Amino acid sequence: MSKGNGEKGKKSINEYLTFRLGEEEYGIDILKVQEIRGYEQPTRIANAPVFIKGVVNLRGTIVPIVDMRLKFKCSVAEYNSFTVVIILNLHSRVVGIVVDSVSDVMELANNAIRPAPDIESAVDNSCILGLGSVNERMLILLDIEKLMTGIDMGLIAPAE
Repeated sequence: MSKGNGEKGKKSINEYLTFRLGEEEYGIDILKVQEIRGYEQPTRIANAPVFIKGVVNLRGTIVPIVDMRLKFKCSVAEYNSFTVVIILNLHSRVVGIVVDSVSDVMELANNAIRPAPDIESAVDNSCILGLGSVNERMLILLDIEKLMTGIDMGLIAPAE
C-alpha cells in the first residue's frame, strides 16, 4: 500500500465566485456558496456593528446579513437592482454577504495566484489568500470563512 493513498491531494485548479465591491473584484471559494439572491431589506438588530445590516428569514433559518462594502469601508454602498446577497455556508453556519454585483465563476490554477503584498488595508491580510490574475483581470482572493468568523465580526461567540 502506498504512503499517499489516504491523504487528500491538493487540487491544482480551484473555482472562485467573483464579485465586485466598488472598483475591486474579489473571489471566494465556490464551495462555500450556497446561493445568490437579490437584496431585500433585513430586519435590523439593535447594537449590531454598522456593517451587519440585520437578519433575514431564509426558509426557516435566521441568516445574518453583512454588507461587505461597509465592512471594507467602500466610499459608496448603494442598494439597487444589481445589489445581491451571496448566501454562504461556513462551519455549518449560514451567513449572507451584500456585494455590488456578482461577476462569474472563474477557474484559477494555483500557479496563477500570487501572495498579496503586506500593506495596510480594510481587510486583515490573514484573510487574503492571494491575488489571482486571468487575462487583464486581477482578483483579490478572500478566505471568506476566516473573514466571517473573525472576532470583530461578532457573528460567532468566542469559545469558552
